[in-house]
Amino acid sequence: MTRSDLVEELASRFSQLTHRDAEYAVKTILDAMGDAMVRGHRIEIRGFGSFSVNRRSPRIGRNPRSGASVAIPEKRVPHFKPGKALREAVEASSDAALQPPKAAI
Repeated sequence: MTRSDLVEELASRFSQLTHRDAEYAVKTILDAMGDAMVRGHRIEIRGFGSFSVNRRSPRIGRNPRSGASVAIPEKRVPHFKPGKALREAVEASSDAALQPPKAAI
């Protein structure tokens, strides 16, 4: 699902919202989440999951072409951890998709 798909879904579910209002709502939410993460805050949406910023410590890597050692600096990276309800819903849908069809008797 893309950002525009999310706007379309929001506009179709709430008939009182115009397409422009739905687009503004999605933009506002995503901007607020991005700003919070830039400041290092954790975002928790119950039933969906949490977004946080993880620190990756500096390390020594290898250039695969030459084999030379390369210093990789410290990084801060966004991280998403799904909530229990989302994990269970995804697992249930994947279990149903993997089940072989039942034979008609």
